[in-house]
Amino acid sequence: LLSPDKRIKVSIDLKKKIVYSVTFNGDALLTDSYLQLNLDKQKLGENPQLVKKTFSTINTTSRPVVPLKNSTVVNNYNLLRLDFKGSFSVEFRAYNDGIAYRFITAKKDSVAVTGEDAHFNFSSPVETSYQETDSFASYEIRYTRGDLKDMRKDRMSPTPVLYDNKKYKVLISEADLYDYPCLFVKGAGDKAVDAVFAKVPLKYGPNGDRSLKVEKEADYIAKTNGTRSFPWRFLVITDKDKQIPENEMVYKLSTSNQLKDTQWIKPGQVTWEWWHNAYVYGVDFKSGYNQDTYKYYIDFASKFGIPYIIMDEGWAKTTMNPFEPNPTINLQELIAYGKTKNVKIMLWFTWLAVENNFNVFETLEKWGIAGVKIDFMDRSDQWMVNYYTRVAKEAAKHHILVDFHGAF
Repeated sequence: LLSPDKRIKVSIDLKKKIVYSVTFNGDALLTDSYLQLNLDKQKLGENPQLVKKTFSTINTTSRPVVPLKNSTVVNNYNLLRLDFKGSFSVEFRAYNDGIAYRFITAKKDSVAVTGEDAHFNFSSPVETSYQETDSFASYEIRYTRGDLKDMRKDRMSPTPVLYDNKKYKVLISEADLYDYPCLFVKGAGDKAVDAVFAKVPLKYGPNGDRSLKVEKEADYIAKTNGTRSFPWRFLVITDKDKQIPENEMVYKLSTSNQLKDTQWIKPGQVTWEWWHNAYVYGVDFKSGYNQDTYKYYIDFASKFGIPYIIMDEGWAKTTMNPFEPNPTINLQELIAYGKTKNVKIMLWFTWLAVENNFNVFETLEKWGIAGVKIDFMDRSDQWMVNYYTRVAKEAAKHHILVDFHGAF
């Protein structure tokens, strides 16, 4: 399988596993890498028996609802679909700036995924930029840069992870993540990494006022529909540093926008008080989480053309009740004041408060709140991935923007 410009070549070999290698400009990048999806009753990719292969070329253009890098995105790639005995397929895409693959299943019943083998084996030694951690947490770890051979097998990193062989760079990540845990990687020898996934939580315990502690896990990473496409695993491949931040691979691989009405979605800058504990100086009032301070923030936002303020932790009387503001503020008055200044308000919540009060979005819409900042998810398992989806759908139903914080 070749990229449209023929610089990238993916060679797939069906052995005991589905094995692939990648070259760029004729130079070997990955060798004997492999993929396998392990179900409770079947290992998809073990001793694969090919039924059909299909090649096609796609070249489309789309306009993102919220452009992050480009107002239009060209999606040009060559596709190879491999259909196997056992009711599953694997799709490979080759782009000019990378490759991607995913599993597709066609099972009648739901399935339990016990694991996924995603083995990335580099052809030569590489330096790695990654976030070393021992938990599936909030992604706020500093990046470490060092030789891949020194990446520990007993720890892991969230994606994206960047690999550099001094001539080319390869960035590994995922896209179209639904009803499945997030992709992490761990060291697997001098030149390789393996995928790691959080298991499905079965039992929770208390963990303060803003989260729950996972006390028991299943022996599988997902229970899901047997007929579905699984997340893409992709590699951005380049000899130019600037193409790493420029790439649109996540957008090109993800499910297209599902909302019919998007006119209400207005992204923009925000100012907020948490960063410096609501302390402002040189004013004729006592600063803090109070009415005068929030009006000051609204005035500041209005003066500098900032469309939103966030009222962070401290705006509510307690972290667990999203319906009762702190008695030091009059929320309706602030919302009305913001309207006169063309500044809208976003409110902070813990994910647990939202989960326990899922009707809060309807109330926020009635209040005239523009968005929410939801915090402390700090997990990457299937349940939490589905939480993001449920929140996004419910918030969109009530025209509420969502800022996920403490998030993947």
